[in-house]
Amino acid sequence: MLDLGCGPADVTLRFAEANPGYTFHAVDGSAAMLHYARQALRSRRGLSERVRFVQACIPGAPFPRRHYDVILSNNFLHHLHDPIVLWNCVRSYAKRRTLVFVTDLFRPTSRAKAQALVRKYSAAEAPVLKRDFYNSLLAAFTRSEIEKQLADAGLDQLSIQVISDRHLVIFGARH
Repeated sequence: MLDLGCGPADVTLRFAEANPGYTFHAVDGSAAMLHYARQALRSRRGLSERVRFVQACIPGAPFPRRHYDVILSNNFLHHLHDPIVLWNCVRSYAKRRTLVFVTDLFRPTSRAKAQALVRKYSAAEAPVLKRDFYNSLLAAFTRSEIEKQLADAGLDQLSIQVISDRHLVIFGARH
């Protein structure tokens, strides 16, 4: 399995615990995030031989394998200046029938709706976290923008489903 933009590896490690038959390559551009990921890995018994972290940015990351059975990405898409790099990476490292599972925020229809989501989900948080959440909502893509990204990347066989008032999932198998 390949996890793109793994951050502190919470999702990577949960998937690794739930799927003992897989090895995981988790990629992130931030040394600080991978420091936390390695700390978390040390506290998880039996995973260190199946989880490998790679500090790199896409495109151009030195992935340990040519193709993967599963490609994951959680809340990474909205951080990319050019989202096509994620989809090109998925296309390049997916083989036929590779499962793809990408979750992210989607952009609300107005700034007022974004502010309402911040109030609803982060009212008790520090101001910097509220600001970051608000900016992430505004940086996120709409469903129609993601549909176009997938079409441009030749991945329009993947499905998009809204799963909450602020999240969506892009999933399916590569043909």
